[in-house]
Amino acid sequence: MKMKIKLKIEGMHCASCASNIERSLKKIPEIKEANVSLMTKKGFVEAEKSISDEELKKAVEKVGYKLVGIEKE
Repeated sequence: MKMKIKLKIEGMHCASCASNIERSLKKIPEIKEANVSLMTKKGFVEAEKSISDEELKKAVEKVGYKLVGIEKE
């Protein structure tokens, strides 16, 4: 079962910020796809199975940004 997750991220200033977050999210084994937009300050993640909010938060905060919202579909 695929899960689509929308993330609201604060602290990005440039395109390289967005790609750092994408790289960090993609290191989580369950995540198959991760796209982060600097313009909308949002990230879109597609996971193979359920993933904890804590795991997502850690991946974003590890590279220096703040995860302020998570919406799972």
